[in-house]
Amino acid sequence: MKLLITGGAGFVGSHLCDTYTKRGDTVLCLDNFLNGNLTNIRHLLKYRNFKLINGDIKNFDLLEKLMRDVDAVIHLAAQIHVDRSIIEPKLTYETNVLGTQNVLEVARMYDVGKVLHASTSEVYGSAQYSPMDEAHPLNAPHPYGASKIAADRMCYAYINTYGMNIIVVRPFNIYGPHQKDSGYGGAISIFIRRVLNGNPPIIYGDGSQTRDYTYIYDIVRAYDLLLNYEGMLAEPINFGTGTEIKIVDLANTIIDLCGKEIEPVHVDPRPGEVQRLIADISKARKLGWKPEYSISRGLEELVDWYRNYRSEEWTKPR
Repeated sequence: MKLLITGGAGFVGSHLCDTYTKRGDTVLCLDNFLNGNLTNIRHLLKYRNFKLINGDIKNFDLLEKLMRDVDAVIHLAAQIHVDRSIIEPKLTYETNVLGTQNVLEVARMYDVGKVLHASTSEVYGSAQYSPMDEAHPLNAPHPYGASKIAADRMCYAYINTYGMNIIVVRPFNIYGPHQKDSGYGGAISIFIRRVLNGNPPIIYGDGSQTRDYTYIYDIVRAYDLLLNYEGMLAEPINFGTGTEIKIVDLANTIIDLCGKEIEPVHVDPRPGEVQRLIADISKARKLGWKPEYSISRGLEELVDWYRNYRSEEWTKPR
């Protein structure tokens, strides 16, 4: 199989590039390195079936060149951070909406067999009921979530107008090795890095907001299931654990796992922050997927990874 993975040097993309390259598929990794990191995929450059392209999904002509003969596209490239979307809403819209439209249009032009579009649980906004199924209202309170809603609906339009095989994947709060742990990074990775360095985790507000955290290897399994699924799935599909944790409890758990004696620091709440997310994964379970990682197992494995990190080569723990 020949795959184009947009955002392939990023957190999730690098794991998928690693999986399919080592499996023997031909992988085209497209990334503009706004979020991606060469370290994530440097070890793959020695494989003849892996090709790294420094480019942007906003470049329509480049997408035309890359997608002429691919079998499938895993579309992950996006401006993915809520805080950055507040500061740079125009960049967020252009990347997440117009960039996605470019991917879909070129896929239509060249009759690409399947497109997996990475959405997010942030499209839902705070839970109006729990657990949150795919029919939950889309009420994202920030520019990032709004841009992802627009991209989702663009996928829906291409499915219904052109009969394309597009699957909208809605993961809940992914974490794991290779997630950015500074600046616009993931909360868990930032917390672990700070605590291991002897610094307190910083919590926005009182920490009562909850998230449904999903480990990266479970998400890789989800994408693989959908990539190999025979038939069409015209409606979005959630992937999470169905279990929520308060941010303050998450911070204290990480402190305990790291063996430190420090207290979290609380600062003012972030504008537009979602207060509660918890997934209903009934649809995913019907397809044969279920999470293998609890939050405790995932945190233990990730803390261990940080303590034993090797940048040049990495493998999934056995």
